[in-house]
Amino acid sequence: MKKALLFLVLPVISTIGMYAQNPATWTVKLADKGNGDVELTANFKIDPTWHLYDIHIPEGGPMPTGLSIDKLKGATKAGEFKAVNSKLKKSYDEIFQMEIGYYETQATFVQRLKVTDKAAFVLEGDLRSQVCSEVDGQCIPIKIDLDFKSKDLPATLVVADGGGSEISAANNTETLTVDTVATDTLTQTTLTTPADSGDLWAPVVVKEYGAADDTSEQTYWFIFVSGFLWGFVALITPCVWPMIPMTVSFFLKRNKKNKGKAIKDVVTYGLGIIIIYVALGLLITAVFGAGALNNMATSAIFNLVFFALLIVFAAAFLGAFELTLPSSWTNKMDRKADSTTGVISIFFMAFTLALVSFSCTGPLIGNLLVQAAGTGSIIAPAIGMFGFALALSLPFSLFAIFPSWLESMPKSGGWLNSVKVVLGFLELALALKFFSVADLAYGWGILDREVFLVLWIVIFILLGVYLLGKLKLPHDSDLKHVSVARLFLAIISFAFAVYMIPGLWGAPLKSISAFSPPLSTQDLNLYKGEVHAMFDDYEAGMEYARKNNKPVMIDFSGYGCVNCRKMEASVWTDVRVKGLLEKDYVLITLMVDNKKSLPEVMEVEENGKTVKLKTIGDKWSYLQSHKFGYVAQPYYVLLDYNGKPIGPSYAYNEDVAEYIKFLNMGLDNFKKQKEEK
Repeated sequence: MKKALLFLVLPVISTIGMYAQNPATWTVKLADKGNGDVELTANFKIDPTWHLYDIHIPEGGPMPTGLSIDKLKGATKAGEFKAVNSKLKKSYDEIFQMEIGYYETQATFVQRLKVTDKAAFVLEGDLRSQVCSEVDGQCIPIKIDLDFKSKDLPATLVVADGGGSEISAANNTETLTVDTVATDTLTQTTLTTPADSGDLWAPVVVKEYGAADDTSEQTYWFIFVSGFLWGFVALITPCVWPMIPMTVSFFLKRNKKNKGKAIKDVVTYGLGIIIIYVALGLLITAVFGAGALNNMATSAIFNLVFFALLIVFAAAFLGAFELTLPSSWTNKMDRKADSTTGVISIFFMAFTLALVSFSCTGPLIGNLLVQAAGTGSIIAPAIGMFGFALALSLPFSLFAIFPSWLESMPKSGGWLNSVKVVLGFLELALALKFFSVADLAYGWGILDREVFLVLWIVIFILLGVYLLGKLKLPHDSDLKHVSVARLFLAIISFAFAVYMIPGLWGAPLKSISAFSPPLSTQDLNLYKGEVHAMFDDYEAGMEYARKNNKPVMIDFSGYGCVNCRKMEASVWTDVRVKGLLEKDYVLITLMVDNKKSLPEVMEVEENGKTVKLKTIGDKWSYLQSHKFGYVAQPYYVLLDYNGKPIGPSYAYNEDVAEYIKFLNMGLDNFKKQKEEK
């Protein structure tokens, strides 16, 4: 919450503190060491009560001192980046819970280079570190840009005969990061292109875990049921409900002498509704494709657009304005229905219903299509739309077959507007989920978990107040008394708001984990049961696994991935799963929708085309599709530290017992590999 409240204040305070204090000063120069060698020397002077961190810092610690060389021409590296003539101190840090090395008063770091072509010499890169106070713990980052040319070399330097050389990140021949300690932040680690990574990026064949083989069928049923429920909700909106008796009565009156013909026409009308909506689902898939739909569902830009749309829809449902399609569209459909006969006429009547009811069904269809798109399945949108249309069309057929039911059907009235208002509150709450995805992807830190929960708590309290008739909105009729149904719904709304309150202190709230931001974004978190990935960088995590001889689990995830949050909340929090992930595996979580820019654009070959990877998410999405041939999330893969599979892959399946079997299978195979060697 403090991030949201101090969003504009903190940067100002930090900037004032940095420029007022200047706790460290430095000089960087090139020194002649004879025999064609030069030494890049960085000398730091550090104020009392402040210290500078060492080069070698364990994973999970503070930022180490490191040198990155982006371009080196006319010279080669000779030796490693190191500290000289500096007194290294070590102490146990309570915050990071590890022993950390640091320097006080002064520190000198050097990197020796062998110059081979003095005239062509170029050295570009940067030196990074941070200086921290021993009094209040404040830390100030240091970034020194390096840009040396031939004219900057010592005049006394004599270069031995030999050809020139060039090392450049731009031409992908080699990228140098000198003695930079691997961390779990990609911007602090070596940028390795797929071409440079050998077997780590080499495509492999990974079989799906047996328990996950049926997830596609489960997903289709879930999408169908979701579509059916959204269709039922659309059915009881003011745009559709009054159309039921009007439409059924029209067909019955038109065929007074032939009830069978009337029923046939109404059934044809219902089938027309189904055909229209299923065709819409197929059209969307045909235009975008399954992969594009999945990418769209996890796209930060798309989530921002959908957030804005849901806010507009919510405002319309709450009574701010009426949302309708151009009247010319519906008039044209009416004329077509009047000018044609038979099945074609009925079809155009069904199309007219779809257009007239758009103001109520549009937001619901949008929610459904986003949910279906997230599965990555090519037919999921059509299945969802079939369920939606079936629920929407079924009452027309049933009332035609049993016309006496029309008399017992609730009459249109103020309750229909109340349905719209309730949907407006729900749309408002759902809109925050989409904004949260973009907020996480771009790292803004505006909508942290506790801010999200506070807004949801307020929304559902207001919904309960509205249901009790204590809050009146435009188009609401006077409420003489509170019905039992409204009372029960108000109790549910208030109870849900109270349920979320412990989440402000870190309670997992598993029932809404798919919607709320992850616990890692929460400032005050008293809950310690969640699992945190050791790395969010593939190469750094694999290098750590190699040094420690441990197996790896790659977790391909996304900020907008609902099923990922469900797995983390319902499966990873199990004490047995948590123990396996934290003790036996090196867990690497890769967010495929991370919009932070890569230090350098990477070019790769994909489907015969050159593709540029510009963001961290681009890189991890390419890794998943290139190496494993899979695009949906969540996706879990077990590897050895050479990038070879040690077990099957695992998709979305909340069965804890099966997930434990999956993890143990990988451990057993990894042990067998070690024994065979």
